[in-house]
Amino acid sequence: MQQYAAVFAGIMIPLLGTSAGAATVFFMKEEMNPLVQKFLLGFASGVMVAASVWSLLIPAMEMSEDMGRLAFLPAAGGVAAGMAFLLLIDHSVPHLHLDSDEPEGPRKSLSKTTMMIFAVTMHNLPEGMAVGVVFAGAMGKTEGITMASAAALALGIAIQNFPEGAIISMPLASTGIGKTKAFIYGVLSGVVEPLGALLTIAFTQILLPFLPTVLAFAAGAMLYVVVEELIPESAEGPHSNLGTVGFGVGFIAMMILDVALG
Repeated sequence: MQQYAAVFAGIMIPLLGTSAGAATVFFMKEEMNPLVQKFLLGFASGVMVAASVWSLLIPAMEMSEDMGRLAFLPAAGGVAAGMAFLLLIDHSVPHLHLDSDEPEGPRKSLSKTTMMIFAVTMHNLPEGMAVGVVFAGAMGKTEGITMASAAALALGIAIQNFPEGAIISMPLASTGIGKTKAFIYGVLSGVVEPLGALLTIAFTQILLPFLPTVLAFAAGAMLYVVVEELIPESAEGPHSNLGTVGFGVGFIAMMILDVALG
């Protein structure tokens, strides 16, 4: 029973990070400084890349060591499948990226606010899956994956969710919808993470035999989001080096978390 309580608490940590970030809308009078936003987008990118490498891809390849020189196959296949999955969602769901007036995906008569939330929700899904699959591995006592390493990943995702919560709520508030609604929308954009994690854990027994591929699948989906969305947004316009600095800080922070706590 204690294990289930610990797992539930762990998968809720990322949502707390999103909620705390969204709550900044109540304390900031104006929209977020573009330079701060660049740094935070870069930071989120760095955390996601480091999490993909240390928490997902390296364990996936270590679990496949008995395949010898072909130990890369489950990881490579998983990354490709994860990217293909996000590519499919990208083309199937109408969404609007930050600082953009041109919607992507199918043409639908949805509000700008709704499509912005869809965009953030889309890239929160693979993060929830990543947390869920690592906790599933820990529950199954998979070698190389512990509750501590799963908690480290959840904490890292929560840290990078803080700026994401702020980045979605602040622009929404500036459109005139009100701070309370902007906060609620920011929180709702992160709800998909614990839901995705719970769904992944529910299929633990089915996933465990294919855990290396599933870990890499989550990594591929996260990397797609970083390359397709976060890095381009952090590098747009002047002072793009702030996004690069943020990436380095986020990467190092997540690396330290995973090695120190995992």
